[in-house]
Amino acid sequence: MQGPAALQLTPDGRLKHLLTTEGLPQSLITELLDTAETFLSSQGQPVKKVPLLRGKTVVNLFFENSTRTRTTFDIAAHRLSADVVTLDIRTSSASKGETLFDTLKNLEAMQADLFVVRHSAGGAPFFIADRVTPNIAVINAGDGTHAHPTQALLDLMTIRKHKGDPANLSVAIVGDLKHSRVARSLIHGLRGMGCPDIRAIGPGTLLPGDLGHLGVQSFNRIEDGLNGVDVVVLLRLQKERMSSALLPSEREFFNLYGMTESRLQLANDNAIVMHPGPINRGVEIANEVADGPQAVILDQVTNGIAIRMAVMAMTLSTQQESQS
Repeated sequence: MQGPAALQLTPDGRLKHLLTTEGLPQSLITELLDTAETFLSSQGQPVKKVPLLRGKTVVNLFFENSTRTRTTFDIAAHRLSADVVTLDIRTSSASKGETLFDTLKNLEAMQADLFVVRHSAGGAPFFIADRVTPNIAVINAGDGTHAHPTQALLDLMTIRKHKGDPANLSVAIVGDLKHSRVARSLIHGLRGMGCPDIRAIGPGTLLPGDLGHLGVQSFNRIEDGLNGVDVVVLLRLQKERMSSALLPSEREFFNLYGMTESRLQLANDNAIVMHPGPINRGVEIANEVADGPQAVILDQVTNGIAIRMAVMAMTLSTQQESQS
C-alpha cells in the first residue's frame, strides 16, 4: 500500500483523493482555501448552484453518526449540481453481512464518481482508495481517531479569514486530543501552513505522547497554555472512544479546562474561539463564550460547505482528466 501522501496525489502533485492533511503541500492547501473562498462568495446569491458536477454521482457512505459533516457534504454536492446518494448502512446489504469491499464494488458498477467515507476504523478510506476503487475520488469524512481532513481545512479557512496567515499566529487546542481526529488533522494542516506556535492543553490522560515529534508544546494547566494565543480550538470529550475512565467527571473537566470568559482573557485581545461541534455547554465551553463575540463556531459550519465544494470539485476534476 502506498503512503497516504503519495496515494492522494497524482505524480505531478494534483489532488485525486483527500485522505489526510499530513504531507499536503502548502501550495495545495492554499489553492483549496482560495477555491473555497470563491464558492463562499457565491453562496450569498439568490441561486446558489453552479454546474461544475452536473451529471456526476456522489455517494455518502457514513458508517458512523454525523450531523454537520454529512449535511454539509450533502449541501455541497447539491450546490455543485451533482446527484447525491446517501447510503443508510443500517438498511443496506452491509446489515445482511455484505463486506465493505463488495458494497463498494457494486457502487462502482453503478458508475458512482465520488465516495465520501466516514468509518470507525482508522485507515478505511485509505484502503478504499488504494485497493478497492482507485478510479473513484475518495474523500475521508473521518476515520476512527486518525484523520478528518475537511474539518481541518475549514478550520484553516476560518483562521485565515478572521486572523490572517497562520504563519504569524499562536494556536491552542484544548481538551481531548488523544481521541480526536480533528486535532491530529488540524495540527498537520497548521504545520503545513507554517504555523510557528501550536499548543496542546489538557490532562495528561487526554494528550497523545507523540505531540513533541509534531512540534507541539503540551500544557496540563490551561492558564499556562492560553497565555498570548490568537486562536483557541476547543474539543469535545470523545467518551465513546474512551476504553477506561480517563476523567473523574465532566464537571471536574469544566472546572479545570472549560473555556470561560475569565480564561479567554488570558489569550490575546480579539482571539477567536472555535469548536468542531457538537459543543457540550458547561463541559468544554461556557454559554457566555459559545454565544459571545469571539466565537466563530457557526462561521466554521458555513465555511465547511465551501471547503467541501472545493475538495469535491478538485478531486473529481483530477480523476476525470487522468482517465481521459
